[in-house]
Amino acid sequence: MLLQDAHRFGQKLLRRRPLGPREETDHHTAGCLDTLDLVIIGVRRMLGAGVHILVGAVAKYIAGPAIILSFLVAALSSLLSGICYIEFGARVPRSGSMYLYSYSIMGQVYGFIIGWNRILSLTVGTACIARAWSYTFDSLIGNRISQALERTFSLYMPYYLAKYPDFFALGLVLLLTGLLVLGVHVLPQVNKVFMGINILVLSFIIVSGFITGDLHNWKLTEQDYTLNTSESEDIYSLGPLGSGGFVPFGLEGILRGAALCFYMFIGFDSIVTTGEKAQNPQRSIPISIVVSVLICFVVYFGVSAALTLMVPYYQIHPDSPFLQAFLHVGWGHARYVMAIGILCALSSSLLNTMFAMSWLIYTMAEDRLLFRFLAQVNARTRTHIRVIMISGNLAGVLALLFHFSDLMDLMSLRSLLANLVVDFSVLVLRYHSDQNLSKNQKTEEETEMELVVKERSLDSVLEASTLSFLKSLWFPPSTIPTRKSGQIVYGCAFLLVLLLIILSLILAQRPSQVFSGDPVLTTVAVLLLLLITGVTVIIWRQPQDPTALHFKDLPYTLDMGSDTT
Repeated sequence: MLLQDAHRFGQKLLRRRPLGPREETDHHTAGCLDTLDLVIIGVRRMLGAGVHILVGAVAKYIAGPAIILSFLVAALSSLLSGICYIEFGARVPRSGSMYLYSYSIMGQVYGFIIGWNRILSLTVGTACIARAWSYTFDSLIGNRISQALERTFSLYMPYYLAKYPDFFALGLVLLLTGLLVLGVHVLPQVNKVFMGINILVLSFIIVSGFITGDLHNWKLTEQDYTLNTSESEDIYSLGPLGSGGFVPFGLEGILRGAALCFYMFIGFDSIVTTGEKAQNPQRSIPISIVVSVLICFVVYFGVSAALTLMVPYYQIHPDSPFLQAFLHVGWGHARYVMAIGILCALSSSLLNTMFAMSWLIYTMAEDRLLFRFLAQVNARTRTHIRVIMISGNLAGVLALLFHFSDLMDLMSLRSLLANLVVDFSVLVLRYHSDQNLSKNQKTEEETEMELVVKERSLDSVLEASTLSFLKSLWFPPSTIPTRKSGQIVYGCAFLLVLLLIILSLILAQRPSQVFSGDPVLTTVAVLLLLLITGVTVIIWRQPQDPTALHFKDLPYTLDMGSDTT
């Protein structure tokens, strides 16, 4: 009885949300977007607030000038995740978000995890942007707000919270919460204007950085650091020197920086979400994702290079890096024009993030994964007042109490976790088949097992079953996915994730001992690599879903298009 209850509970956890085929879109919107429109959507989502609030801290404390290499690693990882997202969307009969894909394909528990992960991301993202807005405005007025609050409250703040409560950021979040309750949202035309302003500001930063920058800032030594320490009025504001040079914090700093910079490439999901309005989604979506990531990488590369050329990396201001950089090079008046553009970009991103957060909570409440009262809509304003108030107040508290760097670490961890779940889902889905065999259809494996049951004893059956299972790991009896092959891939994928986590923990905690030849840790790392390779080969040997995915034929389509022209 207990096993039956546990089995039913497990089935409920893996219950999937039924999805019908793509609904016919309205004739005014169907096929109204071309590849360029999708690229603009992706760039607008990626070039949001992240570039203004993350570059300074990563360059100063984690990667130094090698932050441009961190962006390269993050861009490659994001590109691979984008391809997984394309395949995920191609296997679902309608467009939707990461939450919808996980719920409909992998089951209720995956949708619940992804949904809460996304809610956490949007809530922390709102707090981050509000803090960045406060830092930028405070920098324009000579840091008077932060200095006054720090003098008043710093003695009463615990060490794990920010140095002072940011009441300005709290007030900003509450103000926008009130606007959302009244039904105010950012129009698409306003978003485009803000994106244009943001691109102009970033272009100005890149050009100014290469004009006023000094290549010596990529070759800093301990003598330069000592000189800057003696000249600086506040030596505690200087960051660590590391080993100096272009890569002051080594390979570890580049990889740590890439983990944080990965957050800045999140946004390609919006391309897949709006893909059903594209004229040729099978061709436009993959191209637009690749082009969007490349464009954003070029911008991030230029901005981070310009910043580290203008200011020694250990002198970068982590909270408002660009405004302080222009002060450092003597272009103080230019920072006022830049601040307007930065605040416009942050304001648009903040309001859009809060709107998306309330809408996701409402959707999960509609699916009964959250309390049903959260799905109620106000009859007069046609808004989700309870959801907006709860999520807005929570984000406001985070912006009030937590330090900016802690919020950014949580954001990056959330982004990596969400994409890990999507990549895992794609891996399982590729080797999964929903086709049910009829009673008259028997696979070669089932026929063989029936003969074994009839002719041999129970011990022989168990032995044959074990041998058959081991044989199927390397030589699957069917060329199409079966229930057994799907279970093998599912288990191997979980094992693969577990092995990778263990290996990552070892490399993160004891990197020097592993690479220096410590007999125990090096042996464990090698064994883990061998196991990871073996599990990967087992997954590769299993039959894949033969369903044709149009985006895989993209190079052939492009070649045919070039031949015809």
